[in-house]
Amino acid sequence: MRLKQIREEMKKRSLDGVIFYKPENRFYVSGFTGSTGYAVILPERALFVTDFRYISQSTNECKGFSIEEISAQRGIGDVLNDYGVKRLGFEDDFMTVEAYESLKKKFQGELVPMKRLIEPLRQIKSEEEAEMMRKAQSIADETFAHLLEFIKPGMTERQVYLELVSDLRRRGAEGESFSAIVASGERGSLPHAAPTDKVIEEGDLLTLDFGCIYKGYCSDMTRTICVGKANERQKEIYNIVLKAQKAALEAIKPGAVCKDIDKIARDIITEAGYGDNFGHGLGHAVGLEVHENPRLNSIDDSVLEAGMVVTDEPGIYIPGFGGVRIEDIVLVTEDGKEVLSSSPKELIELEV
Repeated sequence: MRLKQIREEMKKRSLDGVIFYKPENRFYVSGFTGSTGYAVILPERALFVTDFRYISQSTNECKGFSIEEISAQRGIGDVLNDYGVKRLGFEDDFMTVEAYESLKKKFQGELVPMKRLIEPLRQIKSEEEAEMMRKAQSIADETFAHLLEFIKPGMTERQVYLELVSDLRRRGAEGESFSAIVASGERGSLPHAAPTDKVIEEGDLLTLDFGCIYKGYCSDMTRTICVGKANERQKEIYNIVLKAQKAALEAIKPGAVCKDIDKIARDIITEAGYGDNFGHGLGHAVGLEVHENPRLNSIDDSVLEAGMVVTDEPGIYIPGFGGVRIEDIVLVTEDGKEVLSSSPKELIELEV
């Protein structure tokens, strides 16, 4: 089905070949999990082109592909010439100038920018893909539950981060889907705070934003907890974000417009007096990459479709105070949605 869709797009664009080597696109097309190789789709056949190190692996993984070996003497340009490719679509949003110039030296045909030919196809997840994402998110939820037992005042953000990553791996993750955010106290006002040696103190809000990869597919979640008892202002900010997050979640369904969903959450936060403290979009799509299109923000007029997976993650960030973000990952279904994240969202106050 995927190759058929790609060939239909090739025909529309008058291409007689397309080449993929961005890792996520290459995996999506061919199933190859290694680090080096090209998936080349032609009108009547599919090639996987790689060097000696990956011949056996690509033979096993790339079902339905003819395997072509390249070397210092015979490069990808030579392979394309041998197959008579005249108009080749390439990943202009990924290929470097150096790689482009190298290919252009050998390839005798025309190089045509593809302008994200495959990304729209990747937006709609199959049931098999959705199941991989359910598993990736279940691992993240289990790790969050473990961290609630692990975290204590006096630990550093970095200690929590190391335990988080180790636990994801223990539960079957291939790795992080992005470098996790662990932000405590005033550092919670930094939306993308990397973990540091800051000590987590009693009374701190602690934001944990993380995800993992399972069989190539990503999860993504955020929970903000209080290490000890929360004060009244912390509770106030938390409940505003929670209200916005839940309201936006209710609006996620097929046919909903991304910017309209963003507006629902943004209006609630703005009406509460914190509009200037919510400076990022409400969410984004997730799949083989943790940040994909469409985006739930104030300008994206994309329409949600069944099979898309998106996040819902409003936040409030106040310098000198800290911040709160709450995020779920959501599969759009034919008749509504399925929330993949299962961790509790009501404010958790850890006993210390």
